[in-house]
Amino acid sequence: MANTLPLRKIIHVDMDAFYASVEELDNPELKGKPVAVGGSEKRGVVSAANYEARKFGVRSAMSGYLAKKNCPHIIFVKPNYARYSEISKKIRAIFFDYTDLVEPLSLDEAYLDVTVNKKGNPSATLIAKEIRQRIFDELGLAASAGISINKFIAKVASDINKPNGQKTVNPEEVIQFLEELEIRKFYGVGKVTAQKMYKLGIFTGKDLKEKSLEFLDENFGKSGEYYYHVVRGIHNSQVKPHRIPKSVGAERTFSENLSSEIFMLERLEHIAEELERRLGKSKIAGKTITLKIKYSDFTLNTRSKTLPYFVSDKGLILETAKELLYQEELQNSVRLLGISLANLNTEKKKTEPKEGSVSVQLKFDF
Repeated sequence: MANTLPLRKIIHVDMDAFYASVEELDNPELKGKPVAVGGSEKRGVVSAANYEARKFGVRSAMSGYLAKKNCPHIIFVKPNYARYSEISKKIRAIFFDYTDLVEPLSLDEAYLDVTVNKKGNPSATLIAKEIRQRIFDELGLAASAGISINKFIAKVASDINKPNGQKTVNPEEVIQFLEELEIRKFYGVGKVTAQKMYKLGIFTGKDLKEKSLEFLDENFGKSGEYYYHVVRGIHNSQVKPHRIPKSVGAERTFSENLSSEIFMLERLEHIAEELERRLGKSKIAGKTITLKIKYSDFTLNTRSKTLPYFVSDKGLILETAKELLYQEELQNSVRLLGISLANLNTEKKKTEPKEGSVSVQLKFDF
């Protein structure tokens, strides 16, 4: 039987260059200039870049050195995550004026299910426009939005008219929209997967749609079924107001590379303290401890150990992290260390509403 789930009205709101925009808001002298949050011309990694910096090819996760090389007049700003979180909470408060079905993906983006909303407004398009206007009027920040029948299409659509724009994909437009979409713009298709698809002759949604489920399973494993369905407009994941984290972590990038485990122990203690604080704040514990090591040549190494009991105490976390550190010899000097905790005690709380349990009949006026 065909998908009988009721169509939903989903909005994906994505703030434009959020971290950099907050910095410009707090320091108007930065406006119009290329700004990178995080990193420096010598060290570190860029967390975010404004649109002026992006014109020079500066992107998040790029080394500060390369960012400076691409854009010699770039301005590096130290991240202020407490401030970003403060603004994010205000944005989220605006969302909750319209619906309680809000699923944050990060500080700067979220899904909203406005199928039934607090304003009684049948138009998801108008709701998105109103939300974006309120964010601008009340906080001085620009946001973009995508509106459609499910989370996948709304997420893809929010990127179409960035920055400071929105895109609605009406139910009758879904198939054509997906068929014409470049494969690299499909949410969940990264650079490596895109290159693989190109080699298989898949460049657009239409090309993807012509491939059988068996073909996609054979070439993309578990993701094959996902690609097969989303290109047909089928994505039944509901907006989940309370996203349960799969892991909690903390990490530090050092101003100078560390070449000895002895020098790393003190840093690991500070990281474990920060992780303990985050776990305590969320009342979370976990069994699997992972040590993350990034070397000076940017290669990444992770080492994990699963304990027979839940832990959240700094001492136990640090003890295991030390054990993992000495597990094998270092390959190079180290620029970053991190500790994360997975296999959390929150997993037993996961509950999935039965698909199709909502029997809302809609006249879809987007």
